[in-house]
Amino acid sequence: MSEQTSSSSKKKGPCHTVSALLAALFISLLLSILFEWLGIAFIWPEQGHLHSQAMMIQELGWISESATRSLFGYSPSELANTLTLTVHDWLFVKTGFQPWLQSPNKHSDWEYLIYHYTRAYLESIIYVSITFVVRLIVIIFTSPLFLLAAFAGFTEGLMMRDLRKFGSGRESSFLYHHARRYIKPVMIGSWVLYLSIPVSVYPNIILIPAAFLFGLSICITAASFKKYL
Repeated sequence: MSEQTSSSSKKKGPCHTVSALLAALFISLLLSILFEWLGIAFIWPEQGHLHSQAMMIQELGWISESATRSLFGYSPSELANTLTLTVHDWLFVKTGFQPWLQSPNKHSDWEYLIYHYTRAYLESIIYVSITFVVRLIVIIFTSPLFLLAAFAGFTEGLMMRDLRKFGSGRESSFLYHHARRYIKPVMIGSWVLYLSIPVSVYPNIILIPAAFLFGLSICITAASFKKYL
């Protein structure tokens, strides 16, 4: 029994956390593309790929106006522009997709049918991927907010635990286990929501409440931890 416990704890090490984050990012990218395609099919068919293009421009405008801190010598806007050009070059130019879009008259009959019916969906992948990269940069630059919320929640929770420890507070393993269970889903879930939502949303609307709930979960977890080890 002890061997099974130790083996399961080894599996949930740093590698497990990194793989979970990468899986969350990959799922977010797939969801963002899927939601955009559903929107093109049912909600904004007249706009087509222009919807994702406008969303990309809006996200780039927000990161240029609001973010001023630097990371490794790059401001958020500089980093976003650099990565945007890189993604555009790899997905649009080097794949030959851009000349294929710009010269529909040179297509064969079956290529023209594909061009006519799938252009909006295929081109939206480019803009959605760029928007995904821009939003990921926003998450990286706002990660100190989650660290600050975690520190504040942990400190407040320890103080509440000490008050309960030296007083007559009741133990609640139910509260502890449920609060602890929500720590990672609150943080990762907010990232998945922000990365995959198919409309432009100002980052603070999602990330600030998520950071508050993240800190609150840590506070409740620390406060309800058992009095005596």
